[in-house]
Amino acid sequence: MDCGEIFEGLSEYLDDDLPEEICREIRRHLDDCHNCQVVVNTLKRTVYLYHTFPREEIPGETRKRLHKIIRMETEAESG
Repeated sequence: MDCGEIFEGLSEYLDDDLPEEICREIRRHLDDCHNCQVVVNTLKRTVYLYHTFPREEIPGETRKRLHKIIRMETEAESG
């Protein structure tokens, strides 16, 4: 496996949703690839922190402005 293939299946790997044979290949790759180790460890930590910290509600006006900005950026990218 190369780094691109690792990234494609990373979410499934971390969720234990891949066949064991593929998980073994990923682990072998991670043993030799420091860059992928960093990516996997960072993603694991991010998921952990996301599930650990309480969710904060975004105030109504801020939420509206945020959605407006996201829509404008999406339209600019597709237009």
